[in-house]
Amino acid sequence: MATKKQNSKEIVDLLRRMWLIRAFEEKISVLYAERQIVGLLHLGIGQEAVAVGALSLLGNDDYVYGGHRSHGHAIAKGADVNKLMAEIAGRATGYCGGKGGSMHIVAKECGFITATGVVGGTIPLALGAAFASKERKKGQLAVVFFGDGAAQAGPFHESLNIASLWQLPVIFICENNGYAEFTPLSAHTKIARLAQHAKTYGIPASTVDGNDLFAVRDAMTKAVEKCRAGKGPVFVECLTRRMRGHYEGDPAKYRELSQRTEWKKKDPIARVARALKSKKAITDKKLQAIEDEARALIEKAAEFSLSSPWPADDAVDQQVYATANL
Repeated sequence: MATKKQNSKEIVDLLRRMWLIRAFEEKISVLYAERQIVGLLHLGIGQEAVAVGALSLLGNDDYVYGGHRSHGHAIAKGADVNKLMAEIAGRATGYCGGKGGSMHIVAKECGFITATGVVGGTIPLALGAAFASKERKKGQLAVVFFGDGAAQAGPFHESLNIASLWQLPVIFICENNGYAEFTPLSAHTKIARLAQHAKTYGIPASTVDGNDLFAVRDAMTKAVEKCRAGKGPVFVECLTRRMRGHYEGDPAKYRELSQRTEWKKKDPIARVARALKSKKAITDKKLQAIEDEARALIEKAAEFSLSSPWPADDAVDQQVYATANL
């Protein structure tokens, strides 16, 4: 059990990281409502256990690819919350100089390679990193996150096939939150568990409770060990729920009130706190201090972001590349 006495400090550290993600996303939600942040914004509030449970087992030299809902993935991998928030706010001090925004995050220093607004768009890219890792033979691996909607895309199946054929060190993590945008899983596939797709291609796969930090960690521990040993790809399906709509401002009328209420009871942060308290590894005072610390750090990140300059006019054609016709 991950909450054994000797591991309580590690779990507290993971809880601290989960709270940092939650505080970050709740703050940018407020800034968005105030129109201090504009554009599409997709929040993963309620999915923190997947990001932290999976990425806490990786090193800075392992490669991580996200999707359109990847603030949490970047923070879990070690991204600077100041630069990340500045990027979402469109400021020059952001990771991409304010040009990428919420869905195009890059934090190279910690191995978060990129995110994308294209459904499943980073899955083939992760295979490229995994192939390079295999050639270098240094035990590195690639991890790619995507939602249940991506499982119906052609590149998803092509990538599973190639990863299996070439035995690439890549971990596919499906954050199955039950909806592809506004469409429930049952309306776009007959497959009850998306891990079944991986098994079709001969890839070891498991389905876990994505709101349980310990379940995610256990599955990822096995996946990482297998990949580092050169035994090919692994697929982990995490059943989770976002506590917000598909995007900020989405009224989410397609979700029943009872469904949202039920999932709030499964809040991954509250579950970790209960587990630690049951082992007498933490007090209510300490729990509150962890939350307060996270919110204070994020308030400073917001101040940094909103006081940062906008990109200069002459930066418009920088970081832009084109290939000449040959």
